[in-house]
Amino acid sequence: MSKDSDKKLSKEHKNFIKRIKRRKRAVHLSQICLLVVLILIWEIAARLNWIDTFLTSYPSDVYNLFIKLVKSGSIFEHIGISVMETIVGFISGTLLGILIAILLWWSDFVSKVLNPYLVVLNSLPKTALAPIIILWVGAGYTGIIVTAISVSIVITIMNVYSGFQSVDQDKIKMLKTFGATKFQVLKKVIIPSNVPVMINSLKINIGLSWVGVIVGEFLVSKAGIGYLIVYGGQVFKLDLVMMSVIILAILAAVMYQGVALLERKIMNWKK
Repeated sequence: MSKDSDKKLSKEHKNFIKRIKRRKRAVHLSQICLLVVLILIWEIAARLNWIDTFLTSYPSDVYNLFIKLVKSGSIFEHIGISVMETIVGFISGTLLGILIAILLWWSDFVSKVLNPYLVVLNSLPKTALAPIIILWVGAGYTGIIVTAISVSIVITIMNVYSGFQSVDQDKIKMLKTFGATKFQVLKKVIIPSNVPVMINSLKINIGLSWVGVIVGEFLVSKAGIGYLIVYGGQVFKLDLVMMSVIILAILAAVMYQGVALLERKIMNWKK
């Protein structure tokens, strides 16, 4: 906010803004404190043998293992592979889902033909299809990425297409009375009206893409966060499992915040 605009604000408005900022700081501080308290409780409970450390490990042991893997450099390879697979699956699943939703909106005939199949695919547990997908596509990066796409694409299609159908019909009729083509209606009304829906699909797809990647890595990968979780479970290294889960949570949160930042920029631009 510039100094000139700040001078135009009333005293009550300035106090209101200060209260909002204080509340945000209090929320962020409370979130950090809650996390610290939970970690301390976990560590204390493990040290006092209130919980079985063989099953849960404890924070200091997880941290020491993380530092060890950072020094060896092996952790970066696993993180890099999983992040690459997730980003490719995330972007591909979202773009393909939006394009298919546009096709369904464009052709009422295609929409009616594909609708029952989409309903069935949406009701299926996508992770159950992972072994079949990997057998068809092949093991390695391709199979894992296609698994991630398969998990997110159907929900993207249904969400975006539902958003397209909910657009105010009066706006569409008005454009058509002025001779607008279907492409112009799509460009000027349908897509701009559904930017929030598409952003929301991005947020959902982050978690779904990670699910697809981890499931794929469980089955065929020799590297990645999913591989670390499976390997740690097989050799009963629960510190490795807990470390991998924590890293996974952090990466998913970072990607979510990236999408949230993109959402704020787009909404500010629209305003």
